[in-house]
Amino acid sequence: MNIQKKYDNNFNKEITSLVKEVAAVYKIKSTNKSISYNDFLNNKMLIVHSIRKGISFSFFKIIKSNAPFTDIEWADFLNISTKSLQRYKNEKKFVFKPIHSEKIIELAEVTNFGNQVFDTTKDFYSWLNTSSIALGAMMPIELLKNSYGKEMVMEELNRIDQGVFV
Repeated sequence: MNIQKKYDNNFNKEITSLVKEVAAVYKIKSTNKSISYNDFLNNKMLIVHSIRKGISFSFFKIIKSNAPFTDIEWADFLNISTKSLQRYKNEKKFVFKPIHSEKIIELAEVTNFGNQVFDTTKDFYSWLNTSSIALGAMMPIELLKNSYGKEMVMEELNRIDQGVFV
């Protein structure tokens, strides 16, 4: 089994486990089939319930491994210290508060779409750290600190994906 397939299997197991937990807590219909990362990110109701429940650190680790961001950037996005992030890592069964869970999911959405648009995480990260005229001469990564900026980044990624350049 290659590393990517093993990664995908672990990721799908974690998402499927999360879906079952959320379904049990909120009494929503759950299926026994495995759910993919894209399926999870495309199911807004599942995301809403997952945010309410809180994202576990183990699920965050999987999202983090798919994202190009450093621990310092994650701490900045979540408005917490890097020491707190390290402490959460060492706590067994740590669950982020809903406000942090929402930000983690938002960044997962941006990362997933950005990796699709640019084909590689390296190219996507390079774009994130390059100022953009379309984004007011700011670097896209600077805009990811709040929801409005995240939407601007997603819109710009969509324009790039559609071949519309400003």
